[in-house]
Amino acid sequence: MLRLWNSPAILEQGEPASRAWLFTVARNVVIDERRSARSRREVRSTALPDESRSDPIDSALDAWVITDVLTQLTEDHRTVIVRAYYMGQSVAELATELEVPEGTVRSRLFYGLRALRLALQERGLTRR
Repeated sequence: MLRLWNSPAILEQGEPASRAWLFTVARNVVIDERRSARSRREVRSTALPDESRSDPIDSALDAWVITDVLTQLTEDHRTVIVRAYYMGQSVAELATELEVPEGTVRSRLFYGLRALRLALQERGLTRR
C-alpha cells in the first residue's frame, strides 16, 4: 500500500492494470522477505526455550549501586526514600514519625528522587 501511495499514477491506468501491479508488488515483497538475511537467520524449533531465570549477580550489583547512590543523598532525603519505597510507609506515617508536615515529606521525596536520578545519570545508568 505504501508503494501505491508513492506511485499514484498507477491508479490512473485503470482497475485491471493497477490490480495486477498491486499483486506483482505484493508477490515481490514476499519473495524479497523470504530471501532476506533475516529470514535465513531464523531457526524453527518445536520445543520452547526454558523460562528465563533471574541472575542473582544482577540483583546484587543493582543493590550495590543503589546503596552507593543513596549514601550521596542528604540524610533527610535518604530517610524518606528508604522508608517510603523500601519499608512501604505512607506519607502520613512518615510525617508522624519524623514530626514534620506531610508537605515536607512529599517535598523531600520529590527532591530526593530527583537527586537520586541525577546521581544515576552521572554513572550512566539511566537515560537523560
